[in-house]
Amino acid sequence: MASNPVGWFEIYVDQMARAKAFYQQVFALELEAMEEPSDEIEMWLFPGHHEEYGASGALVKMADCSAGGNSTVVYFSCDDCAVQQQRAAEAGGAVVKPKFAIGKHGFIALVRDTEGNLIGLHSMS
Repeated sequence: MASNPVGWFEIYVDQMARAKAFYQQVFALELEAMEEPSDEIEMWLFPGHHEEYGASGALVKMADCSAGGNSTVVYFSCDDCAVQQQRAAEAGGAVVKPKFAIGKHGFIALVRDTEGNLIGLHSMS
């Protein structure tokens, strides 16, 4: 495989307005509406730069795809994951495991968003 194994991610949500507010506050960014492929799907895109390292993705609201309870963890890159951990708590999420060291690979924190999804935060410091 010549490229990174993860090329895209989707986080399924039940209440789009609440989920958008959470992610925009935690990561200090603006999500962009994606023209929906049908009336049954609502998608909001994270900013992405295809020529840079990492994968982009979207929040998705779709019938029969509920939020939370999944076994996939998406890790967001941060300068210091403690900052986003604090923002997650302030934005209505929950800290599952506060920032901790993972040896030479840096640090991670685990939080739940307002939809019940578990997400990871990663930083090298």
